[in-house]
Amino acid sequence: MRSRAHMNPFPRRGLLAGLAVSPLAAVAACQVQGGADAAEADFPTRAVDFMVPFDPGGSGDLVSRAVAEAAEEPLGQSLAVSNKPGANGAVGLKELLAGDADGYTIALAVKSLFAITPLAVDDPDAVVIDDFRIIATLTQEAYVLVVHADSPYQTLDDLLAAGSVDYATTGVGTGSQLSAQLLFTGAGIDATDVPFDGGAPAVTALLGQQVDAVSASLAETMPQIEAGELRAVAVFSEERSPFLNEVPTAVESGYDVVVDQRRFIVVPAEVGDEAAGVLSLAFEEARESPEYGQFLQDNYMDRWEVDSLEAKTHLSDAAAEYAALVEDAGLDLGEGS
Repeated sequence: MRSRAHMNPFPRRGLLAGLAVSPLAAVAACQVQGGADAAEADFPTRAVDFMVPFDPGGSGDLVSRAVAEAAEEPLGQSLAVSNKPGANGAVGLKELLAGDADGYTIALAVKSLFAITPLAVDDPDAVVIDDFRIIATLTQEAYVLVVHADSPYQTLDDLLAAGSVDYATTGVGTGSQLSAQLLFTGAGIDATDVPFDGGAPAVTALLGQQVDAVSASLAETMPQIEAGELRAVAVFSEERSPFLNEVPTAVESGYDVVVDQRRFIVVPAEVGDEAAGVLSLAFEEARESPEYGQFLQDNYMDRWEVDSLEAKTHLSDAAAEYAALVEDAGLDLGEGS
């Protein structure tokens, strides 16, 4: 059984703060309020900007564009997607908080920024989940460890028997880094972390044989696996992936490493109830669209659709568990390897 921290580095203080208002409550509020609130009840009257704080081509970018397209009709306005990558999403989310809290700018956020990045990056101005309202939860994605198809390493045992390994990650403080580093440290391997800013450039580095391996999401690796360009040697999930049923989990191979990524949509905590409620309803309807469902299937993503309270509880629990794993392994994620 995996270790859990005795002290939670992700306090539950304010856990209820920032929850999206229920649709009925939003309607009731619109009926009784006037002035500025009445104007907000007309939200949205123009396009909404959807900030993706990651590079184009990665799984975060892909799912954002798919759900944005599906949400435009129920929202009644266009959703303009823009990429502002950096620091595992922190750069974009800080920009979101610096703007107007009116609901006209929303952003994708990821579990690793709140549950893993604080273990690697000492940022006195770090964003915390209580800075935001969670508008909608989207996906749960497994990490998979892959090597180049021309690699001499046919299996995980082969890779772990190597004298040294250079491995790409999607950045410092990411699930990509944590999963690989826990594995290589547990195996006693001399491994060097080569961080990139996102999944797409990390996978590109492996395709160019600049590194020996990479841990990345299924969405970022399965097309190349199916094309015969990459070979999967382990998945970092509790059970084998239905998309890679022949590939063992790290746990099966004797390494107790289970790390996943979860993606969700946020607005600043100060966004009003009416705007938050409208956005939540639009994305709830978008998640039910056949086109979005087909996108998830085509891109090897599982649904993660829970309410804001459950989402924040999951982030809190994951932060505690990952902190315990890092402490037990004696890792310093900030130094990479």
